[in-house]
Amino acid sequence: MQILEIDGYNARCTARGVMREVSLFMLQDEPIALGDFVMVHVGYALQKMSEQEARSTWELLDEMLASDPDLQGA
Repeated sequence: MQILEIDGYNARCTARGVMREVSLFMLQDEPIALGDFVMVHVGYALQKMSEQEARSTWELLDEMLASDPDLQGA
Protein backbone atom coordinates (compact mmCIF):
# COMPACT_ATOMS: atom_id res chain seq x y z
CA MET A 1 0.00 0.00 0.00
CA GLN A 2 1.09 3.58 -0.51
CA ILE A 3 1.12 5.98 2.43
CA LEU A 4 -1.08 9.05 1.99
CA GLU A 5 -1.13 10.49 5.53
CA ILE A 6 0.87 9.84 8.69
CA ASP A 7 -0.31 10.56 12.23
CA GLY A 8 2.18 9.24 14.78
CA TYR A 9 2.30 5.45 14.39
CA ASN A 10 -0.82 5.40 12.21
CA ALA A 11 -1.12 5.97 8.49
CA ARG A 12 -3.85 6.22 5.91
CA CYS A 13 -2.85 4.08 2.96
CA THR A 14 -4.22 3.18 -0.44
CA ALA A 15 -3.85 0.33 -2.90
CA ARG A 16 -5.94 -0.08 -6.04
CA GLY A 17 -8.58 2.34 -4.83
CA VAL A 18 -8.93 0.76 -1.38
CA MET A 19 -8.16 2.97 1.62
CA ARG A 20 -7.08 1.55 4.98
CA GLU A 21 -5.87 2.76 8.35
CA VAL A 22 -2.54 1.02 8.96
CA SER A 23 -0.34 0.81 12.05
CA LEU A 24 3.29 1.80 11.49
CA PHE A 25 4.28 0.60 14.96
CA MET A 26 6.31 -2.37 13.68
CA LEU A 27 8.36 -0.02 11.47
CA GLN A 28 9.10 2.57 14.14
CA ASP A 29 12.87 2.27 13.52
CA GLU A 30 12.43 2.78 9.73
CA PRO A 31 12.33 6.24 8.18
CA ILE A 32 8.78 6.41 6.73
CA ALA A 33 7.48 9.28 4.59
CA LEU A 34 4.42 10.21 2.57
CA GLY A 35 4.39 8.34 -0.72
CA ASP A 36 6.35 5.35 0.60
CA PHE A 37 5.11 1.84 -0.11
CA VAL A 38 4.63 -0.73 2.66
CA MET A 39 3.66 -4.40 2.82
CA VAL A 40 0.56 -4.64 5.02
CA HIS A 41 -0.91 -7.64 6.82
CA VAL A 42 -3.94 -7.50 9.15
CA GLY A 43 -3.62 -3.75 9.56
CA TYR A 44 0.12 -3.60 10.30
CA ALA A 45 2.84 -2.36 7.97
CA LEU A 46 5.44 -5.11 8.08
CA GLN A 47 8.03 -3.90 5.60
CA LYS A 48 8.92 -0.80 3.62
CA MET A 49 9.34 -1.53 -0.08
CA SER A 50 10.17 0.26 -3.29
CA GLU A 51 7.51 1.19 -5.82
CA GLN A 52 8.90 -1.49 -8.18
CA GLU A 53 8.67 -4.15 -5.44
CA ALA A 54 5.06 -3.13 -4.78
CA ARG A 55 4.18 -3.35 -8.49
CA SER A 56 5.90 -6.73 -8.84
CA THR A 57 3.99 -8.05 -5.83
CA TRP A 58 0.65 -6.95 -7.32
CA GLU A 59 1.59 -8.59 -10.65
CA LEU A 60 2.38 -11.88 -8.90
CA LEU A 61 -0.87 -11.77 -6.91
CA ASP A 62 -2.82 -11.07 -10.11
CA GLU A 63 -1.15 -14.08 -11.79
CA MET A 64 -2.01 -16.31 -8.84
CA LEU A 65 -5.64 -15.20 -8.91
CA ALA A 66 -5.87 -15.67 -12.68
CA SER A 67 -4.44 -19.20 -12.51
CA ASP A 68 -6.85 -20.46 -9.81
CA PRO A 69 -10.55 -20.39 -10.78
CA ASP A 70 -11.53 -20.89 -7.12
CA LEU A 71 -9.88 -17.57 -6.19
CA GLN A 72 -11.31 -15.51 -9.03
CA GLY A 73 -13.84 -13.03 -7.77
CA ALA A 74 -12.65 -13.48 -4.17
